[in-house]
Amino acid sequence: MTAPHGGGHIALPSLAAGALLALSLPPWGWWPLGLAGAGLFAWRLAGQPLRTRLSSGWLTGIGCYGLGLMWARAFNWYGALMLILLQALFMAAAGGLTPSGRGRSVALVAAGTLTEAVRMTWPFGGLPLGGIFLGQADGPLVELARLGGPLLITAGIWAGGVGGAMLVAAAKSGRRLDGSGVWAGLAVLAGLTILIVAGTVGPDGGSPLRSITVALVQGGGPRGLNKEQVAPATVFDAQVAATEQFSRHHRAPDLVLWPEDVIALDRGLTGSPEALLMSHLAAKMHTTLVAGVTEPAPGNSFRNEIVAWGPHGSIVSVFEKVHRVPFGEYVPFRAFFSHVADLSLVPSDAVPGRGTGLMRTPAGPLGALVSFEVFYADRSRPSVRAGAQLLVVPTNTSSYRAAQVPTQELAADVVQAVQTGRDLVQAAPTGYSTVVTQRGQVLQRSLLGPRQVLEATVALRRGLTLYDHLGDPPLLVLASLALISGWTRQRRTRVYS
Repeated sequence: MTAPHGGGHIALPSLAAGALLALSLPPWGWWPLGLAGAGLFAWRLAGQPLRTRLSSGWLTGIGCYGLGLMWARAFNWYGALMLILLQALFMAAAGGLTPSGRGRSVALVAAGTLTEAVRMTWPFGGLPLGGIFLGQADGPLVELARLGGPLLITAGIWAGGVGGAMLVAAAKSGRRLDGSGVWAGLAVLAGLTILIVAGTVGPDGGSPLRSITVALVQGGGPRGLNKEQVAPATVFDAQVAATEQFSRHHRAPDLVLWPEDVIALDRGLTGSPEALLMSHLAAKMHTTLVAGVTEPAPGNSFRNEIVAWGPHGSIVSVFEKVHRVPFGEYVPFRAFFSHVADLSLVPSDAVPGRGTGLMRTPAGPLGALVSFEVFYADRSRPSVRAGAQLLVVPTNTSSYRAAQVPTQELAADVVQAVQTGRDLVQAAPTGYSTVVTQRGQVLQRSLLGPRQVLEATVALRRGLTLYDHLGDPPLLVLASLALISGWTRQRRTRVYS
């Protein structure tokens, strides 16, 4: 895979590679573009010195995250710009960690995987949104999630791109069919295909233990408004109205799921009028009613909780959101950032919760992923291993006018369902509310904006996937060894050349 030198030959292909990676993501979402972008980036790195590989990676990152994180402009443009430039550094690191000669192919797959692992966890807990694995939710690579979660999907994208680039380079150089480049490319793609097949036939949560009926309540309303622009009572009343209208015309389901923070209180939940009404609704419908609650906490902070009321009207389980949204639910280093940004929309910090996310309810053991948490693989595994048989996602993306974040969240729903072997249901106040099977099939999806209640029958399962058992460590070890192997091969080539 030889590539020409020169500034123009660096910038344009690099930006194009990033744009292709981004265009594989929702809402544009055509998964083959991710492989094409990875292949173009792999080709661009060939024969380049370190400085050029770093700049090529950074430009690829700008192309990728400039589109993939476009939603951040809804808050402020300079914050979005800084976010994109900083996130692009992870792609620059992938380019710098990849040798330019022999060993490049295996090293790029490893470097792309390892740098994405860091990006998804650091800084401030990481930012999986815009991750290239989300573009594969409707493609064959999503089957890899059962084996290795989002990071194995990421490795699959880089491997597919590298294999394709090898074949294209061999074809352009006019090599015969028995050329080493052709066979190397075919070997990479064959290995990737075998992994996809293994994921497809691997453990997927097992046979259903039983089925339950669920109702996902979407109160509806305008999008693109923050919580300061919509009265909490308006949101709560919309949820109540939708629930009562549904209950008049349908049999009571086993589980009713409301979105995140639709019960926003300026006092404690206990004894509040909202708590009494929720207790009445649950008892009246004789169902398990799960809803998102925010309530004040000591020290100018608040709690973001998921509360379940049982069929007799009493609270049966409470889970407090663990993975908070930086600059959305809390401000790290608030004293510093208060001098460089307007923090009026985040006047207080959410208290970080604890626990696996397992909620034991009369409807069954549920694994709660609160909004932003659905993008994190490490938030579902603990609850599933603790006994969760269905994933529930109370979320709220109402502050985003465009569809980019809701569609990326839907892609994350699919990946979570596949990697855990669990059916997944999600409720959002203005959409998307969704029903996803453990095989990643989206059975239902609401519209953005209108009031809707989705009703579905979902399965409870207790089997574990390979990823449930092992998590990320095996892949991180293999990627590290592959990166060392790539650089070892590069240095041996220099010694004997």
